[in-house]
Amino acid sequence: MTSTSSRNRRLRATFALAAISVALGGCWTSPEVVTASVPNDYRQRHPIAVQEGNHSIVVFVGAGRGGLSGPQRADVAGFGHGWVREGTGGVVVDVPVNTPNARAAASAAREIRHTLSAAGVPSSAIRLNHYTPDDPQRFATVRLSYPKISATAGPCGLWPADLGPSIDNPGYNENKQYYNFGCATQRNLAAMVDNPADLEQPRPESPAYTMRRTTSFEKYRKGVSTTTIYPESDKAKLSDTGK
Repeated sequence: MTSTSSRNRRLRATFALAAISVALGGCWTSPEVVTASVPNDYRQRHPIAVQEGNHSIVVFVGAGRGGLSGPQRADVAGFGHGWVREGTGGVVVDVPVNTPNARAAASAAREIRHTLSAAGVPSSAIRLNHYTPDDPQRFATVRLSYPKISATAGPCGLWPADLGPSIDNPGYNENKQYYNFGCATQRNLAAMVDNPADLEQPRPESPAYTMRRTTSFEKYRKGVSTTTIYPESDKAKLSDTGK
């Protein structure tokens, strides 16, 4: 009887130790180290994407004047020339209504339409859209927009890890670039490029200047130097006085 009870106590103690070992083992998990999620090359961390976006300008119209001023007319004409070159959809002209300058804005919208047409935008590609601002008493503007293919990168200013030695920056001792490094350069390059297609493929080669090529070949045939002589270059030389 005694041996049976002691054997049961030993079994219970063994099971208890096994349960405690399992519980303690479950409390420890090895940290997951992700090395392939953040590329080392900033051009891969912050790629330049070519996509369709909106190009827009605003025209400020006062309540006591209709039509456009000289600088505004130039802005609208330049906007129309830009649409001819890069537009991928129609031009939308948002005109405010129920505002103190609603009548002047309507008059400006008519002149905007004529200016766009003179810049090469067909009437069928211009759409007037009336909108009511959230606060009708505030100054409302006439907005012009059209879709175009543009390049963009970012957003910048993301700091997922500390820059210095920290538990939140395991790559500090490995001398790796911080995440936001190169983002501003990529974003500025995307904003400066004139044709986003240049980021993907080269432009076709322009035709040769036939007249100049014929002149050079004729000089080569005669055995004359093909270099161009610029008489004005001698005028830029320093004076020989004092030698």
